[in-house]
Amino acid sequence: VQKHSSSETNLLFLALSVMLFLTACEAGKQMPKLSNKKLCADSECSHPILIARALQDYYPGDCRFIPIRQGQLVYVYAMLKDRGNLFWAGSVQNTYYGEQEARIGHFPSSVVEETHALMPATTEVKTTNWDFYCY
Repeated sequence: VQKHSSSETNLLFLALSVMLFLTACEAGKQMPKLSNKKLCADSECSHPILIARALQDYYPGDCRFIPIRQGQLVYVYAMLKDRGNLFWAGSVQNTYYGEQEARIGHFPSSVVEETHALMPATTEVKTTNWDFYCY
């Protein structure tokens, strides 16, 4: 059995602690902005603009985006403005009618079709870094 000095043990403990800390820090990450502006129903983007149905499955490329399965309903809260409304932000309806998943994320507008207009998206809001932060 090999014995380690207390300084070696302390160094090993410190190295493991640093690795665990760095792993935990990577859980939250600032991602590049997709747009500087978005169109919403209100200044907080808290009311859905429309309900859309997924035309196809969408598998996200990174944590800014949400996965969508063909046929799912998506509540749309914002339309990113700078890039011709290529991306929208919303949440997917859960299996129970009217219940939504808690996570709001982005998705290409081309993978859904509008089924119900709810409120006009007439309020222009500046995006923040938090709009594109990965948890």
